[in-house]
Amino acid sequence: MFKTFAPKMLGVAGAATCALALSACQDQASSGGGARDYISAVGSSTVYPFATAVGEQFAEATGNKTPKIDSTGTGGGFERFCAGVGGDTPDIANASRRIKKKEFDTCQANGVKDIVEIQIGIDGIALGEATRGPGFKLTEEDVYKALAANPYGKPNTAKTWRDVNPALPAVAISVFGPPSTSGTYDAFKELILGRGCDANPEMKALKASNADEHEATCTTLRGSPYYVEQGENDNLIISKLDKNPTSLGIFGFSYLDANKDKIKAVPIQGVAPTYAAIADGSYPGSRPLFIYVKKAHVGVVPGLAEYVAEFLKGAADGGYLNAKGLIVSPKAIADKARAAGTAMTPLDGSELK
Repeated sequence: MFKTFAPKMLGVAGAATCALALSACQDQASSGGGARDYISAVGSSTVYPFATAVGEQFAEATGNKTPKIDSTGTGGGFERFCAGVGGDTPDIANASRRIKKKEFDTCQANGVKDIVEIQIGIDGIALGEATRGPGFKLTEEDVYKALAANPYGKPNTAKTWRDVNPALPAVAISVFGPPSTSGTYDAFKELILGRGCDANPEMKALKASNADEHEATCTTLRGSPYYVEQGENDNLIISKLDKNPTSLGIFGFSYLDANKDKIKAVPIQGVAPTYAAIADGSYPGSRPLFIYVKKAHVGVVPGLAEYVAEFLKGAADGGYLNAKGLIVSPKAIADKARAAGTAMTPLDGSELK
């Protein structure tokens, strides 16, 4: 049984003890909650459907309880995951981007020393419109000029897509998307907005001379009514598009693909987000998906190692997660993930940004 204790910042010796046996740490931290005999995962709404599918397979195959998985967004997931070690903290963080150096450092400071990074596959950031929408075809630069707060350092005055590009429809700029705590939000800024900004040679040069100014200029989004956050709820975005057919929504590819009867993909740089285009890298919005495992909880939380093994099985080439839209990682990355998940090899944080 998993003895529970409240998360607490522990010293190096305390963290080491926790890594060996969580129950031994009960005297070092105040008790709280109740004993936990199920897996707890938090994080990305994009990874959520894959994680729940794995949870169902895992429970059926092993007889363990179905894992409790919360869709909090990647940033919110790391915040909870890094709060400490013990029954009141999650075992796994699901993420639609890699953990940041500052998040890793927070984990370390709070006694979460050994974190296992497993890339489960690839997804894409996709723009979608209602099936009866105008049929947008956009470039990264179009998206940047439409949604950046200060494109190329000047206040954004564009109100319609035609203001951005004469070839685009004369309809109001209106994009529904995830909140700033979402990994999808971060990936959208990096993979679409940032690249659109860097299409301008001056902005590319600014990156070398003043990285902070470059980031602010290239990735700060406008607010409502141009970009409207919809929380961690892709279903709500679909509802908004149905009522506003000239608007666009931002999704993970897997979600868009699962709802192609309601929304259609918008090509970026002339390439539509498809399984093949994301897998071979020709679609510009490709991104990796991860799970992060708290090694100190392995062997203490019932079935945690087996759940990870089930995830790797489902994510493999020909696995059942492929049918749900998860794109298989290149072989070298998949092999590395399998090795890390099998041996529970901790991540070296020195390579993080």
